Amino acid sequence: MRIESLQTFYQREMAAILADPDLAEAHAALLLALELGSARAAQRDAGGNWYANPWVKTAILAGFRSTHTALVPGWPSPAYDRTAFPPRSFSLADGVRMVPGGSSVRRGSFLGAGVVIMPPAYVNVGAFVDEGTMVDSHALVGSCAQIGKRVHLSAAAQVGGVLEPAGAVPVVVEDDAFVGGLVGLFEGVIVRRRAVLAPGVVLSASTRIYDLVNGRELTREVPEGAVVVPGTRPASGAYAKAAGLSLAAPCIVKYRDGGTDAATTLEEALR
Repeated sequence: MRIESLQTFYQREMAAILADPDLAEAHAALLLALELGSARAAQRDAGGNWYANPWVKTAILAGFRSTHTALVPGWPSPAYDRTAFPPRSFSLADGVRMVPGGSSVRRGSFLGAGVVIMPPAYVNVGAFVDEGTMVDSHALVGSCAQIGKRVHLSAAAQVGGVLEPAGAVPVVVEDDAFVGGLVGLFEGVIVRRRAVLAPGVVLSASTRIYDLVNGRELTREVPEGAVVVPGTRPASGAYAKAAGLSLAAPCIVKYRDGGTDAATTLEEALR
């Protein structure tokens, strides 16, 4: 089934999609298109703006709603999951290095050549992980998340998924970004290329990011080349003041220049 036909199929009401006898064929075509990268849950336009492809996310939701939970045989133990999205398998021709030890990649996700998955890690349906990216131990790439080329997702980094609503842009991490350990990215946050997030930074759509270099506050988006570290700010109110309470306040402390790599820049920023 061609991409154009597949798109038209899924641009109807959910009830009509689920009642169509050709749904199984369309679902098989969807999984293949996602794994080849010819269909994506979100894309970047020429101006650098990211937009969701609602029909792709609608198609994924239809897969969940049209199938049931069943036994999925596997090692070291079987699992129980929706039959629409079993674990994905790879061949040497894919060029993906899947290190043994309990990682799982769901069908309907794209992994480019040179991607390394360290155990245990998880990549969910609809995710796009581009060439040369490292997904380290205990890292999560959520449903429909978009990860660029040569990104480093450090141990226990959590890149949340945004599957619903269908028109919502998922979490995006652009090329050459460095995501430190225990970083959390949620609710459609966009991390621009070459940005560096220090360990422990947590960002959601409403999190205020304090740009100490340019004297401004940002939300939802980390600028290109920004180096972000955890910070705090005093909580407001008499009780908070009396108790000495503070709130998390991620801060941009510098911007990467062309001659420094992510690790060096992060080390300097944390000193």
